[in-house]
Amino acid sequence: MHDYSIRAASPDDLDGARALMLDTVYHDFGTGYVPRWHADIIDPVAAYLASPRHTLLVALDPRDKGVVATAALDSHGPAHPPNPRDLAERYPSGDTAQLRRVYVRPEHRRHGLAGRLVDELLAFAAADGGYRAVYLHTDPKVPGAEAFWRSRGKVVLDERENPDGAIGVVHFEIPMER
Repeated sequence: MHDYSIRAASPDDLDGARALMLDTVYHDFGTGYVPRWHADIIDPVAAYLASPRHTLLVALDPRDKGVVATAALDSHGPAHPPNPRDLAERYPSGDTAQLRRVYVRPEHRRHGLAGRLVDELLAFAAADGGYRAVYLHTDPKVPGAEAFWRSRGKVVLDERENPDGAIGVVHFEIPMER
């Protein structure tokens, strides 16, 4: 069992966090860097560190202190477009904690890191006091992602069921209290 440490990202962690996020979008998602989807990866300070209602967490390898997992939360609901209008209205910005960038390096998966990171994000959202819902979307083509999120929350929209112009993601609401 590895003894990973989890903490809010510091400026010293940002290069490692950015590298992990970019590796994930290139290798796991196969999309590469898409500016309209991934601007937060390039500027995590503005996206997650500048606002007290946002956070970026990192998990560090106990051996070399390298970043092996990330998880972020911000107060931006799903945008319309590309998401359906009713989804954007159900999860408005300001009232919605959106979980983002819950990524674990492949060689560090199956050690409970994603669950620990998400628990920390949920505690952060609850402590904020201003969030009424926790939302996220995931790409079901990524091995293990859909099953993980189904174990944590409820599906509110599966775009595979109505593929008219949809990109095939699955949208979830996660209870703040566990």
